[in-house]
Amino acid sequence: MIIAIGSRNPAKVEAVSNVVEINQNKVLAVDVPSGVSNQPFSDEETIKGAINRAKASLMETSGQIGIGLEGGVVETPYGLFLCNWGALVTNKQEPIIAGGARIPLPEEIAIRLRQGEELGPIMDEYTKKKNIRKKEGAIGVFTNEEISRIAMFEHIVKMLIGQYKYQQQRLHS
Repeated sequence: MIIAIGSRNPAKVEAVSNVVEINQNKVLAVDVPSGVSNQPFSDEETIKGAINRAKASLMETSGQIGIGLEGGVVETPYGLFLCNWGALVTNKQEPIIAGGARIPLPEEIAIRLRQGEELGPIMDEYTKKKNIRKKEGAIGVFTNEEISRIAMFEHIVKMLIGQYKYQQQRLHS
């Protein structure tokens, strides 16, 4: 089976590959737009970005499944939190959705996000490293790499694939 992922971000591609390439599946990474702002600022916007990426990846390839992964932030009474969402689409069913880990961001990061900056460049400056979003991600930095961006997205992909398999079993029983 061909599984398309709507991103060429190495952390996202590796997460999908680690979960789905086990059973002779092939992963095709395509660069597609999320259709939302560069810095999604709510669960709803982040989910929409994941769904848009999943649908666009399916349209751009000969895949049977499209997966979209999107990171964002969400304001809560307890501060600004990271949020991460994924979507799985086929040509035959409604999108399957799953969400991932959430942790609060330090206020010095949150202030800049609220002023309209994007998390990736802020994290590069904060850590004095390049391309944090393609490696450990903010989740890795702020969990002291106990959870990497790859591991966080793997968890989401497992939930997406698990729901897909459950739906397939129900259709064929």
